[in-house]
Amino acid sequence: MGPLKIGKHEARYPLIQGGMGVRISGWRLAGHVARCGGVGLVATAGITLNSGLYTGSNYLQSNPEALRQELRKAYEVAPDGVIGVNIMVALADYEELVQASIEGGAKVIVCGAGLPMTLPGLTAHAPDVAIVPIVSSLRAAQLIAKKWDKGYGRLPDAVVVEDPDTAGGHLGEKLENIGTGDYDQYGTIRSIKEFFRSEYGKEIPIIAAGGIWDRADVLHAIAEGADGVQMASRFVPTVECDAEDAYKQMYLDCRKEDIGLIMSPAGLPGRAILSNQENITLYDETNATSCSNACLKKCSYKESGERFCIVSALDRAQQGDVESGLVFCGTNAWKADRITTVQEIFDELFAEEAGQAEKAA
Repeated sequence: MGPLKIGKHEARYPLIQGGMGVRISGWRLAGHVARCGGVGLVATAGITLNSGLYTGSNYLQSNPEALRQELRKAYEVAPDGVIGVNIMVALADYEELVQASIEGGAKVIVCGAGLPMTLPGLTAHAPDVAIVPIVSSLRAAQLIAKKWDKGYGRLPDAVVVEDPDTAGGHLGEKLENIGTGDYDQYGTIRSIKEFFRSEYGKEIPIIAAGGIWDRADVLHAIAEGADGVQMASRFVPTVECDAEDAYKQMYLDCRKEDIGLIMSPAGLPGRAILSNQENITLYDETNATSCSNACLKKCSYKESGERFCIVSALDRAQQGDVESGLVFCGTNAWKADRITTVQEIFDELFAEEAGQAEKAA
């Protein structure tokens, strides 16, 4: 397993740390992943919460500066690392967060929860910033590539292919299509690679996301045609993860059968720990939670009070209220059995490669 080159940036190992919103992957986790040789991503959703900039009424106004601040802190950990951001297209301040990411020095912008059709235009003044969409189908990759090429003369610097049957958090697939057994992640990866070869004569790095936990999973992904992996849940039970200890403990305590699907007020399915789901809705009902932040472009809670306030639920969990907070995770979160460190994870995944590099040097 060699390095991962995304645009003009190269990580020592073929691993992107997945973005986990509302400060689960903030400066600390992203910085340490980058320092260890991967691509560290700060998740932009809800980044202002608990940043010292949020007053309770300036969510959208303070988000950009909170993101710039977070990136500065991440680079203090890994000054030469490959640090980027994950931005949901569904966010109300999506465009502002793209600009703040560039201003903050992000080297990679990864976008999911919608198709980032205008991303090349938003980043045209910063051509060195790599832009990477998240898709689950060949069709989505084709739509993005053709729009970007025709409208902006640019192609993705990489594509993340997310498996909706295993990935955590918001999923870019209809609820009824998840878990049917029909999805073929690596077939999708190979078809997307072939599309870029045949249509554009380009070798675009394709990244496998969802269900990646250990070295065997990484080796399998590479053997099946992926150029790298995106891993998120594995990094939650680490010292460096930006969540409170109670959040991490949920991973250690959960069973395989505790993990399942919810419908997010964003209109997307999501995978989470389900043991406290009734309490999430009950919290908003009991406390008459209002939508004061308008964080999403479309939100059933904002529009009709349906379901729950997702940014509030994620924020409570991140701060340690796991009784009424939402804990997103992938299908393999139950495998967590201890709190480890980012470096220990990299040692497990890539010790052989590190040893070969030392011998070559």
